[in-house]
Order: sequence, then C-alpha cells, then structure tokens
Amino acid sequence: MSMKEAVLAALKELVLPELQVLKQEQGEIKATLTLTNKRLDDINLHLADQSRRIDDTNKRIDAIHSDLIGRIDETNRSIARLYEVIVRREEHTDLVGRVRLLEQDLAEIKRRVAA
Repeated sequence: MSMKEAVLAALKELVLPELQVLKQEQGEIKATLTLTNKRLDDINLHLADQSRRIDDTNKRIDAIHSDLIGRIDETNRSIARLYEVIVRREEHTDLVGRVRLLEQDLAEIKRRVAA
C-alpha cells in the first residue's frame, strides 16, 4: 500500500464516521425544524383567530358603549326636565303662599273700608 492510499484510508477511518454522525444529526435537526415550523403555523392560525374574535368583541363593546351613551343622554334630559318641574312646583308653592298673604291683606283692607 502506498503512502497516499494509507493516508486516504486513515482519513476515511476518521472522517467517514464523523460525517455519518453529522448527516444523522442534520436529519434530526431538519425533522425538528419541520415540526417547529408546523407548530408556529398552528400558533399563527390560533393568533389570527383570537385577533378576529377580539375584533368582534370590540365591535360589540362599541355598540354597547354607543347604546349606553344614548341612554345616559336620555336620562340626563329626563333629570333636567324633572328639575324644571321641581323648580316650577317650588315657585308655585311660593306663589300660592304669596297669593294667600295678598288675599288676607285684601280681606283686611275690605274689612277696614267696610267699617
């Protein structure tokens, strides 16, 4: 065996087993990468679905918010009308009292004039 063949044989003995191990590990890495990519795809689909659901929920919240604002505005208008009625009643009560006093004064004046 020549020196060249001996060196080549020695290299094959050292390198070929190492290459086999590297090829096997590369195959395992590819399989793991494929599974990881599949999992990422599944997660992306799940996130897209969650995003859609969140958008739908936000639309419902916006509708409810608008409805509540409308109800609050209507309630505020009702309270304002109620306040006006209460103020008018107080003014009415004050006026009734003043009219009674004027009627008493008028009755007193008529009684004096008649006497």
